[in-house]
Amino acid sequence: MSEAQELDQLRQQIDALDQQIQLLINERAKCAQQVAEVKYKYAEPGSLVTFYRPEREAQVLLNVMARNEGPLPNESIARVFREIMSQCLALEEPLTIAYLGPHGTFTQQAAVKHFGHAVTCAGQVSIADVFREVESGSAQYGVVPVENSTEGVVTHTLDSFYDSNLYICGEVTLRIHHHMLVKSLTDNVQRIYSHAQSLGQCRLWLDQNFPNVERIAVSSNAEAARRASSEVGAAAIAGEAAAELYELEVRNANIEDRPDNTTRFLIIGKQETIPSGDDKTSIMVSSRNQPGALYNVLAPFHEAGVSLTRIETRPDHSGTWNYLFFIDFEGHKNDQRISPLMQRLRDVAVDFKWLGSYPKAVL
Repeated sequence: MSEAQELDQLRQQIDALDQQIQLLINERAKCAQQVAEVKYKYAEPGSLVTFYRPEREAQVLLNVMARNEGPLPNESIARVFREIMSQCLALEEPLTIAYLGPHGTFTQQAAVKHFGHAVTCAGQVSIADVFREVESGSAQYGVVPVENSTEGVVTHTLDSFYDSNLYICGEVTLRIHHHMLVKSLTDNVQRIYSHAQSLGQCRLWLDQNFPNVERIAVSSNAEAARRASSEVGAAAIAGEAAAELYELEVRNANIEDRPDNTTRFLIIGKQETIPSGDDKTSIMVSSRNQPGALYNVLAPFHEAGVSLTRIETRPDHSGTWNYLFFIDFEGHKNDQRISPLMQRLRDVAVDFKWLGSYPKAVL
């Protein structure tokens, strides 16, 4: 048998498999439509029907990776199913997702990574605007950055939870690669635009390569790219999406100081999330301004054997030198060992607010 004959046989096999896959995807889509019909059928008159279930999607993706036998790696096969689920959900309920914009930001990439491409992404000027869009019902969910492995916490996101009634419904992590973008590779760089967080994530590289060039913080990396595309002598630090959107050249690639540079984003919405089996909980605690205040907040976690994943401190709006603790820990508020822990915290805290229990990031 010749090479051409062997390749022809394999291509025929691929075509047959593609046909089977297409039929099965459409069968799955029909099931999704039937799910919507059943939910409407049993919904209380005037009640809000919920279609997007973060815990269910997390379970599906975990199951996909658990039964994967290759040769595709777990994350790759999970991304394929992520898109299938996104398209099927759109048949039940088209979603609008508010994110920190404009178009081409890392937050938009995080939104697409979490929800897939079958959603409408609505860019917002600020984190506060993302919260407002979801609170008003203009968007069902929002995506906001909360912390970066190099630069730490995004304080505006934490502060927005103080007066908000929204819940954290999920999280997504995104590896962040920054590039130096210019209109032309021959340009003499006189100023560099980027978001303050991105400038901080590339600080050492900039100190070594452009120590005397002005660095200007703007509202987003996409805005930095827009300015670089229209100003002589301007450069931007941004990602590939912004480079493509504004037709910029990559002068230097992957200039972040840490190769493992990662940003964590939160999914915010109006619904509470039931346990998925692998969850986190986020709370906001205000302690009394007295010796041992932090110990009193942390001791219940030690006694319950619950692992903290993050703790941050922010000024309390109630008075000078009073502080709020933002704490993330493993488990769901409905778990057997978490429920009494939450009650202990309510007893020792001046103020206590549960921000959400949600599935850990899968992808």
